[in-house]
Amino acid sequence: MTGILTAIAVLFGLLLGSFANVLIYRVPLGLSIVSPPSACPRCGTRIKARHNVPVVGWLWLRGRCAACGAPISGRYPLVELGTGVAFGLVTWLSGPGATTMALLALVYFGIVLSAIDLETRRLPNPLTAAFAIVAAVAILVPVVVTGDWNAALRAVIGAVALGLLYGIAFLVYPKGMGFGDVKLAPTIGAVLAFLGWPQLVVGAFAAFVWGAAVGLAVMARSRRGRGVAIPFGPWMFVGALTGVVVGPPIAEWYLETVLGI
Repeated sequence: MTGILTAIAVLFGLLLGSFANVLIYRVPLGLSIVSPPSACPRCGTRIKARHNVPVVGWLWLRGRCAACGAPISGRYPLVELGTGVAFGLVTWLSGPGATTMALLALVYFGIVLSAIDLETRRLPNPLTAAFAIVAAVAILVPVVVTGDWNAALRAVIGAVALGLLYGIAFLVYPKGMGFGDVKLAPTIGAVLAFLGWPQLVVGAFAAFVWGAAVGLAVMARSRRGRGVAIPFGPWMFVGALTGVVVGPPIAEWYLETVLGI
């Protein structure tokens, strides 16, 4: 049963990955995500349905427009494939549990928003708002079904806590963080706290560790001691996933080894 669900999740992820590319390209430009249909940005030729099949279409065209031969960015198949693989892994590891939808929301919007932030240094309001709405539904539905209202309370506390943390950081050092990061933080905090306190604490801390490590690497490569700006949104998501994967064992190790509890 798990294998069937995983296969379905992979296929669904591939399809949503194709839509993710639409969001990544159109939302920062303020374009409609519904119309017009996908077309080559160079010659304007509408992309045929058979060429729009996730990953396969790009490979079939050898990464070029069928009409004018203009190159098609490799980001398109990477996003599609990455979303499919990510959905498959989440479903395979978590199964049809109460946390699966929240994890899928975290992964999907993590891919979309990270790609946009890396390209434009922006986290568009429509997408951060959409992430908040989808995450709220993904949290509330299983809470209502299972009656685990403590999980809902954790999510609220997590949203407030991480939102305050980023808000204070923004006020103290506004050059080091964009306000988009502040608006994104409550949703990530809600999802992590819904999963558990260790996930929230480790995930929040890991985001700053990843961000600092990347910042130092960029400075070393550019040979600049200061003034290097990096988008922080992707590392918020990488930190969150770190908390999801290793949060509980790290928290257990810390409590037992460091605090002796």
